[in-house]
Amino acid sequence: MDAGHRKRYADLVRLVVRHGRRDLLAGVQTDEFLVEEGEAFDVGQSDGSGPERLAADLEQMGPTFIKLGQLLSTRVDLLPPAYTDALARLQDDVEPFGADEVRAIVEEELGAPIRSLFSDFDDAPLAAASLAQVHRATTRNGRDVVVKVQRPGVREAVRGDMEVLSSIAGKVDRHTEVGRRYGIDNLLSHFRRSLAGELDYRQEAQHLIRFGELTAEYSHLVVPQPVTELSTSRVLTMDFVAGRPVTTVGPFGLLDVDTRPLVEELFSAYLRMILVDGTLHADPHPGNVLLTDDGRLALIDFGMVAAVPRRVRDQVVKLLLALSEGDGEEAALVLAEMGHPLAGYDAAKFRDDVSHLVSTAVTMGSDVDAGTVLVELSRLSGQHGLRPPAEMAMIGKTLLNLDQVTQHLDPSFDPSEAIRDNIEELLRGGLSVSLSGAISSAIEAKNFAAQLPRRANRIMDALSDGELAFRVKTIDEVRLVSVLQHLANRLTMGIVLAAIVVGAALMMQVPTTSRILGYPAIAMVFFIVAAIAGAVLVGSILITDRREARAARRAREQ
Repeated sequence: MDAGHRKRYADLVRLVVRHGRRDLLAGVQTDEFLVEEGEAFDVGQSDGSGPERLAADLEQMGPTFIKLGQLLSTRVDLLPPAYTDALARLQDDVEPFGADEVRAIVEEELGAPIRSLFSDFDDAPLAAASLAQVHRATTRNGRDVVVKVQRPGVREAVRGDMEVLSSIAGKVDRHTEVGRRYGIDNLLSHFRRSLAGELDYRQEAQHLIRFGELTAEYSHLVVPQPVTELSTSRVLTMDFVAGRPVTTVGPFGLLDVDTRPLVEELFSAYLRMILVDGTLHADPHPGNVLLTDDGRLALIDFGMVAAVPRRVRDQVVKLLLALSEGDGEEAALVLAEMGHPLAGYDAAKFRDDVSHLVSTAVTMGSDVDAGTVLVELSRLSGQHGLRPPAEMAMIGKTLLNLDQVTQHLDPSFDPSEAIRDNIEELLRGGLSVSLSGAISSAIEAKNFAAQLPRRANRIMDALSDGELAFRVKTIDEVRLVSVLQHLANRLTMGIVLAAIVVGAALMMQVPTTSRILGYPAIAMVFFIVAAIAGAVLVGSILITDRREARAARRAREQ
């Protein structure tokens, strides 16, 4: 193990020792009488182990752990609210690296001197983060652009951190209840894919193109497009958009802007992208939504993009319908279909709590938006031992972030009403069938129709001949017989050993000249045989039971 890995292991050990508390797990029950959950969970500040301290520690550990914290901020089913809120505020503003390095990277990646690629290139960065920094520039044909340049050595640093985390995650899953309950290794695999994609700017360029197509019909939305011939895996050149983050624009700055069409189009576009097209902008925090100088909304930073599977989309649409109707029972059934039940999951208790949450949300009306309810449902699922799909929590967080933007632009905007207005389009998207899906269904129907007569004839022939039989598997008979055989063998062996001991004790009274340690030899021999056989039996029982327990645990995990 090299020195860098040893240091990372030491950093992780310190992090676990400092923050390895029960309140870090969503399974801990919160105090429902504390309305301000952020304050209720702000524990451990005196010993330096609170949410804000965790966020600060992750910031100090570098880009990999900053991104890990940002990902964990979306997993409300795993962490309490105070921790997800603190991690969502993680900042990765760092000192910029030198202009000479920037120019060297750009020229190496694009294969030409900067002066031949750009008519103007500003050495002072617009922003500097842990993974990259951004510079203003103008192309040779006069196009205003920004150039995103990856920080030197960041890929190697991330690769080393991921090796350390991966080696630990496997051990945590195998040897701890927390790992088995929350699937740490699976969570880390998801994070690894997400971070690898974020470090490949060719993927981000494709995301920009894709989201540009998805928002093309919305006149008040704009997505900067990449300059593909000036982009590589480490350099991304894209349109410069003049604007400010919406939350930094004050009330007076919004007086001349008609904000209602902006928020309506923004919300409608995101609902369509997520639930119809299955594409999720995983990081739409207010800083990534700009109010442009011409009164539009610009969407930027598409490094983190997730795909929402059709199954999850369909279930979320059903869930939104159940929420709009105030049907807690149906919402609980949909969540149970979506999630993966863990040990200790109580369906009846979960159904009661979901019904209570939904009825409370309905009572509060427009004061609670769908994003809040989805986040709370994800958290409730985690508390009850029902692991929801990661995409559901991300959808909830996305809608929550959008709510911050829309409420700042137009406080009278009602997200719940916007969902009801768009539900027809969401249903059409959920009922649509792709060409491949239609062909697959047609093939299945053809096979069913072709084989139905022959199978029906076999059933009718067996019925008429009195040979129709049903085979129902209620228990594993082979396993049951094996267990009973083991039990009988152990019981018989125990009785035999007990008889030998009793017989040896009785023979102690028999007069004989053959003695061992002053006792009759035959009795001592039987005592020794019984002791050895008893030790072998106990050892066999312990080894067999431990082996079978490990096999059963592996079967449950699979």
